[in-house]
Amino acid sequence: MELTGAEIVCESLLKEGADVIFGLPGGAVLPLYGALANYPKIRHILVRHEQAAAMAADGYARATGKAGVCVATSGPGATNLVTGIAAAQMDSVPMVAITGQVPRPYIGTDAFQETDVTGVTLPITKHNILVMKVEDVAQAIHDAFYIANSGRPGPVLVDIPRDVLLGAKTEFIWPETHKLPGYRIPGPADETEVIAAAALINQSQRPLIMAGHGMLISHAYSLMTEMAEKAQIPVITTLLGISSIASDHELNLGMSGMHGMAYANLAIDEADLIIGLGMRFDDRVTGRISAFAPNAKFVHVDIDASEIDKNVQTDIGVCGDLKSVMEQLLPKVEPNVHIDWLRHIQELKDQHPSHIVRQSEELLPQYVLQRLTEVTQGHGIVVTGVGQHQMWAAQHCLFREPNTFITSGGLGTMGFEVPAALGAQVGRPDTTVWSVCGDGGFQMTMCDIATAVESGADVKFAILNNKNLGMVHQLQDVFFEKDYMASEFSANPDFVKIAEAYGIRGIRVTKQEEVVDAVQQAMETAGPVIVDFMVKEDEIVFPFIPSGQSVNEMLEEPAHNGTS
Repeated sequence: MELTGAEIVCESLLKEGADVIFGLPGGAVLPLYGALANYPKIRHILVRHEQAAAMAADGYARATGKAGVCVATSGPGATNLVTGIAAAQMDSVPMVAITGQVPRPYIGTDAFQETDVTGVTLPITKHNILVMKVEDVAQAIHDAFYIANSGRPGPVLVDIPRDVLLGAKTEFIWPETHKLPGYRIPGPADETEVIAAAALINQSQRPLIMAGHGMLISHAYSLMTEMAEKAQIPVITTLLGISSIASDHELNLGMSGMHGMAYANLAIDEADLIIGLGMRFDDRVTGRISAFAPNAKFVHVDIDASEIDKNVQTDIGVCGDLKSVMEQLLPKVEPNVHIDWLRHIQELKDQHPSHIVRQSEELLPQYVLQRLTEVTQGHGIVVTGVGQHQMWAAQHCLFREPNTFITSGGLGTMGFEVPAALGAQVGRPDTTVWSVCGDGGFQMTMCDIATAVESGADVKFAILNNKNLGMVHQLQDVFFEKDYMASEFSANPDFVKIAEAYGIRGIRVTKQEEVVDAVQQAMETAGPVIVDFMVKEDEIVFPFIPSGQSVNEMLEEPAHNGTS
């Protein structure tokens, strides 16, 4: 049976198990939309802006472990995907972006809505492909999913001219193999490297595990927890590693870095061994490299060889699939207790209680998130954008299961919280998703509340409304003598009325005693809900290590009385 290129795309999506795509139609990609009408097994979710398609695909991928799929037309449609694609690349998220292109004879002529999207996205994709023959469509889609999902995951873009989608036909033959010369995926590590790593771990008196996003991507979290318990090694997570170990596990020290727990950062400063598992040692974790973990040796395990020794010079670098490496490493790690080290860390916790929320007459954002997580009991998924609300969620929300904290880490994308939450809920329809939002980021993508309503997504939007760009405001407060240039909002909309305009429930909260009831009401209401928490406007995220500084320059919240 001969099919058009558009029909082959649809057949290929089904072969890859991609039954949900997020997109917005336009002229160059309309042939694909015409074909989709005949493929009811592929659910298309119509976004209101292409950036939401990419970000929703990102949230879907993180929640399900499958590659998220987004679709856009040529020119501005394709370029509107760029921010979401870049975010997926920075955070190693599997994504396949399919874009329409102007017909082949018009490529290079500055035709209407023509953009060299493969050129634009070359630095921010794991791979991209311009398909110039209908006979190559199936192979391109097959290769795209394989590249996106394998090894260190990432986004792959497939650009298809309109006449390849619509014009010629060819027999649909699903390729049995991939045509990827030179593409190699690391598996188990060199056994000598694993033995050397185990020896350092067994000799260490003050070891720490630092778990990153790779721990979740590789599904190695249970092996990590087993190793931590076997040798009584405390675990610190990066921002993207949150939920790789239960928040209430006795060995979990929480997040480290610029806004990490003070006691976690102090423990790093005193450790004699850092075991980095699936993480990048990026600047938000290390601060000034020369002052990071000055007393420690480093074991670094990562699937991407280019990450080893990139930021931190390691003593033992182990390149391989993290789950395979953990299976090799676990039997070689000896049982241990590290009593003195654990006792000292408990003293650090007692002296630097970073989770405590001070008593206040005002509605503090930290208080809101602690009450929210008490109601949810750490079940469901939390999605954030970037900024103060993101850090407070990382610090104060409870996570019991893997892959339940979804956030834009590497790129730090404002507006991510709305569409990514939609994508996560579409991928996990049995799970309630809380989108913890800043009022600034929420307004960047709130047009896609309409998408959440149309798709019936059970997303609860918790806006921490401080009437400013919170993190920008904080930096201006601390470093720019309170010169709040262009960071305060004088014309925020009424978010409850915004909810009503979309036909959903809106709740405003102004007092502490209203928080729990509002969260419960949102949970009991079917479909999307917007909860507008009118929080203290000038609150600062503590702890706080200024950019480029070390733990010795860490700012902690001034002494206060009472707890939450």
